[in-house]
Amino acid sequence: MQGMNQFLKLVARNALRHRLRMSLTLAGLVVAILSFGLLQTIISTWHAGIDHAVPSRLIIRNAVSLSLPLPVAYQKRIRSIEGVRSVTYVSWFGGIYKNEKNFFPQFAVDAKSYLEVHPEIRLSDEARSTFLRDRRGAIVGRNIANHFGFKAGDVIQLRSMIYPGSWEFVISGIFDFSDPNIDTSQFLFHWNYLNETLRLRSRSQADQVNFFMVDVGALDRIANVSQAIDGMFRNSAAETHTETQRAFQIGFVKQTEAILLSIRTISFVVIFIILAVMANTMAMTARERLVEYATLKAIGFGPGYVGWLILGESIVVALAGGAVAIMLTPPAAAYFGVFNSALFPSLNVSSSTMALQGAVALLVGVLAALVPMQRVASVRIVDGLRAVG
Repeated sequence: MQGMNQFLKLVARNALRHRLRMSLTLAGLVVAILSFGLLQTIISTWHAGIDHAVPSRLIIRNAVSLSLPLPVAYQKRIRSIEGVRSVTYVSWFGGIYKNEKNFFPQFAVDAKSYLEVHPEIRLSDEARSTFLRDRRGAIVGRNIANHFGFKAGDVIQLRSMIYPGSWEFVISGIFDFSDPNIDTSQFLFHWNYLNETLRLRSRSQADQVNFFMVDVGALDRIANVSQAIDGMFRNSAAETHTETQRAFQIGFVKQTEAILLSIRTISFVVIFIILAVMANTMAMTARERLVEYATLKAIGFGPGYVGWLILGESIVVALAGGAVAIMLTPPAAAYFGVFNSALFPSLNVSSSTMALQGAVALLVGVLAALVPMQRVASVRIVDGLRAVG
């Protein structure tokens, strides 16, 4: 025990000997591991929709492209298929609140059936009742409400990039999800309100939806129901493509796969750079203390002990930088999210990301010490004693 205490004291003193150098190295480690954590958080946020997809939920879209609509009349025919428990439909609105910076996801939905298909939506009875009976009513996710200060009863206007004119809505309530990890950044309003207005403003866009959502209840029904739906509309003017919600989300992610790959590559390049900096710092430190290490070997300490001193110092510095970076990552992600709410309305740093940051810090500490350890362990006592730092 005494030997271990002595070893730890030597490691601590060595780490604090050149305080300016170690401070700069620590600063570099903090910035690198913090950046790594933020980039990994962006990637995990982009994949969040895949992780929270409901296995028994199907998405039905136009077989040619998601950008092409489907007739809303398909709903009745889809509902008649054996195995379908409930079906709803959704249209992307693409509205802007006040200015181009205030963009968030908005969907026109069939309110009653949408809430049936999405039991995970948590909405008060009063808000639900108000939403269902108010033609201009809308429900807003908690993240959006907190960001813009929306509350029940507020009247807001959105200007759509898809549908002509300005649109006025009344906030019926704020909703959450049963799983707190699911992003609540959606704005939902009545498709009937949209459609009735389109019949007056833009007849060609009326009576159409972007996609249908179907709940089949049991996983063993998915294949049969999917085939039945696509078979029903085969050779029609608007053929369908049916897939699971997870596959649908994966399709969106694949469209940005090159961007995600670039982000992932950058995150590891950042770590490689700080590894090089850390390795250079430890090499300089070992070279300056070569006489001291040779003296320790001369009085009886083995090469292994000297090597462990270098490794211990490197790990202590790396873990200290990693710990500070991990503590700063959640507030940094929140700050980043405020200025990028359109793309990343909810940047939640997961425990797995923090664990990965800690593992990366430890790995940097170990790898940075390997070359200096090997050099010091192999140097002869005589050569070490006459070395000049």
